[in-house]
Amino acid sequence: MNEALLVILFFLVLCIWLGLQARKGKNMSLEQWAIGGRGFGSFLLFFLIAGEMFTTYTFLGASGGAYRSGMPPALYAFNCFYFVIAYWLLPPIWRYAKKNNVISQSDFYDKKYNSPALGVLVAVISVISIIPYLIMQLKGLGIIVSEASYGSISPNVAIVVGVIAITIYVTASGMHGVAWTAVIKDIMILAVVVFMGIYFPLHYYDGIQPMFEAIDTAKQGFLIFPEQGLSISWFISATIMTALAFYMFPHMLAGVFSAKSPKSLRWNAGVMPIYQVIIIFSLFIGFSAILQVPNLQGAEADLALFKMAKMSFDPWFVGVIGASGAMAALIPSSLVLTATATILSKNVYKVWKPNTSDDQLQRLSRMLVPVISIVTLYFTFNGGESIFTLYLMAYSFMAQLFPALFFSLWKKNPVTVQGAFAGMIVGILIVVYSTTSGTTLATLFPSLPQAIQDLDVGLAVLFINIAVTLGVSAVTRKTSIGMKEDNKQASGMENIVE
Repeated sequence: MNEALLVILFFLVLCIWLGLQARKGKNMSLEQWAIGGRGFGSFLLFFLIAGEMFTTYTFLGASGGAYRSGMPPALYAFNCFYFVIAYWLLPPIWRYAKKNNVISQSDFYDKKYNSPALGVLVAVISVISIIPYLIMQLKGLGIIVSEASYGSISPNVAIVVGVIAITIYVTASGMHGVAWTAVIKDIMILAVVVFMGIYFPLHYYDGIQPMFEAIDTAKQGFLIFPEQGLSISWFISATIMTALAFYMFPHMLAGVFSAKSPKSLRWNAGVMPIYQVIIIFSLFIGFSAILQVPNLQGAEADLALFKMAKMSFDPWFVGVIGASGAMAALIPSSLVLTATATILSKNVYKVWKPNTSDDQLQRLSRMLVPVISIVTLYFTFNGGESIFTLYLMAYSFMAQLFPALFFSLWKKNPVTVQGAFAGMIVGILIVVYSTTSGTTLATLFPSLPQAIQDLDVGLAVLFINIAVTLGVSAVTRKTSIGMKEDNKQASGMENIVE
């Protein structure tokens, strides 16, 4: 067993121990297990939300994107729209959740619209979107551990061991276990990525500016936005769309519900843009690899970080890098497991069995964790291209939940249950069609200006969703008012007859 693998195993055991310790002194009610009893202050909440934002993308995707495609995917990583939305949107969501004992994302829609059926629809959309997301995290975990251990452990074995680890502490401790392990994970990622992001440009290019000058000389135009395709209009529209979808994911709203107060959420929204600077260093790693390990093709580009690490550091430090990357997959995955088990029990099973108590739901949620883990493992190893297609659609799917949530926060909600249903379903159907057929605004409207052709199609679908939601709501509201007036008239006639 090599040094790198020993280091990875040490941190894996540490994560399990921390996750199990987190439950001590807690009465694991459904609220405690699912959302930490709404007791996380600014410190824990900071690491919990950061724990979701810094996933395998921070290790593989960001550096690989910079290596493969240059500036557009690099700047795409910096999406401060996330935090503008968080500052204004999350506090009223939290206040409503606290007042109405909301503990899951689907709960919010159910209670806002007084419609368990809408809660079930949201749950179905969420699970369809979140499982592919979880699978891609696990596949990233397998790649990271296999690479960091110099191939001494296969990706599949790494995935199985990682899933067993998070299943143990999520089943036992729920959101408390997720939060505790997120602290050590984020500290490690911060240290490792910042160090490598500074070290590689200095060691191989004598500085960051010389690195970019060398890349610009070797690959002219690589560091600027192209005039079409991944252009500036694509960048703006794509970042807006993903920001609107980001907090619609069930595990993100579970993190929001776990906050101790709306002040904690606003504090985090103000601080997180500074913390996101860590991605700059991940991009520096990818850029530094362009000339040092050239000609990485396809999926190999995502291994740029480990190619650089292996040629630069001793095995024990490569193990530290691998452990950080492994936790970047495991902690978000454990948050996803917690949220998915909660919505399946609270918003699907309880609709079928409405007399189920919270204590029974808590036990069911914990029992569902290993079940979801096994199902996820199956699709991780056997999902094929269909899972990747669903992953590509995940953000666009979740964005379709935004209009109904946003309008529900108004003093007078203009959206009816029927409107919310119609908008979500129409949006989902268009996303499925556009993704599977490869339809874009450019293919639909080739004569329009290039800036419009390059807009993210997901944002266009969202506008259609809003139009359908408000249109159907206006019609159904008038119909409802008309029926009430007819009932009043009928009641009046009955009184006259009597």
